[in-house]
Amino acid sequence: MTTITFKPSGNVVPASEGMTILSALLAAGEKVGHKCDGKAACGECHVFVLEGRKGVSKISPDENGKLDMMVGVGSKSRLACQATLLGTEDVVIEVLSFV
Repeated sequence: MTTITFKPSGNVVPASEGMTILSALLAAGEKVGHKCDGKAACGECHVFVLEGRKGVSKISPDENGKLDMMVGVGSKSRLACQATLLGTEDVVIEVLSFV
């Protein structure tokens, strides 16, 4: 089982392989925007994967297209609704949304 550390809260939670970062965030009680219910349409669940990027799925064309339209995106940017945990290593996420 993988663990995810959420920054800035410091909350560390176990997460299963195949789970999206968004579902892990919500299960842990972290506040994150997600208007589109995981369809990569709103961009509100934008996070930075600070550590463990190899433990997260590759960016899909839909996710990449949405990230290309957003401001403040960097090489560590992911949409939490699209990034699936592979279960290969622990992951550290910076939550960017302000809910």
